[in-house]
Amino acid sequence: MSVSPSRAELLAALRSGKTWDVVIIGGGASGLGAAVDAAARGYSTVLLERGDYACGTSSRSTKLIHGGVRYLRQGDIGLVRHALAERSRLLVNAPHLVHALPFVIPARSAIQRLYYGAGLKLYDLLAGASSLQSSRLLDREETLAALPGLDPLGVAGGIRYWDAQFDDARLAIALMRTATEFGAVCLNYSPVAGLLQAKGRVCGVAACDAESGESFEIQARAVINSTGVYADAVRRFEQPDSAPILSPSQGVHLVLDAGFLPGGTALMIPDTTDGRVMFAIPWQGKVLL
Repeated sequence: MSVSPSRAELLAALRSGKTWDVVIIGGGASGLGAAVDAAARGYSTVLLERGDYACGTSSRSTKLIHGGVRYLRQGDIGLVRHALAERSRLLVNAPHLVHALPFVIPARSAIQRLYYGAGLKLYDLLAGASSLQSSRLLDREETLAALPGLDPLGVAGGIRYWDAQFDDARLAIALMRTATEFGAVCLNYSPVAGLLQAKGRVCGVAACDAESGESFEIQARAVINSTGVYADAVRRFEQPDSAPILSPSQGVHLVLDAGFLPGGTALMIPDTTDGRVMFAIPWQGKVLL
């Protein structure tokens, strides 16, 4: 079993003065994935995270590895197919962190039941050989049995389909450890304070160790901005007057007692009155809404 380097050893590597192939800003899912990819290809790689790994957007997820049922309605077949392929890879590569989960969509009429059923059959077909289980129509009694606590008024039946759920925090740590095993230097609590520039191009970052307050500069041939919703703030290190390229969306996640939705089946409502998609998902003895 390999021994992970200590924080002191990681900081010593950053003080070496070498020019790294890649520096990645942000230790969420995107940044950690990029670190694994770069290090596995033999590039000397540094990843810096200002807080805990996956403490930003990655920790505020719905804990789902899915193909994006909502995108079927938008007609984005390519995106759905790609996401389903990624779901399959994660189920194979990290079966201890990713598992199949049944979902039920309640229907208020026979027509709605058939409409959603047809869409989910297409979802099954797009998954191909990696389909988890075939979706199927449920009658009224089966729907209410699968979703205890659901208001029975107006329920005509439902559709059960399968997607996958994962532990986002543990998967992030697994990615970090994999990148480290490939030789990457991954350091959290190391905020980036600015970008280094030479001859009109970015050539590294200025960062610090939040524990000691020590500042250091890291030279790099490429810098990857993987800071999610904070990407514009990092861009403005280089060009303070840069126009924003992000348009944030809004959503909330609520953690409720398991009594809100007993059992092991998730609820999916594909079309609420304000046009959103809603999930109620069993999660570690609670329900994530």
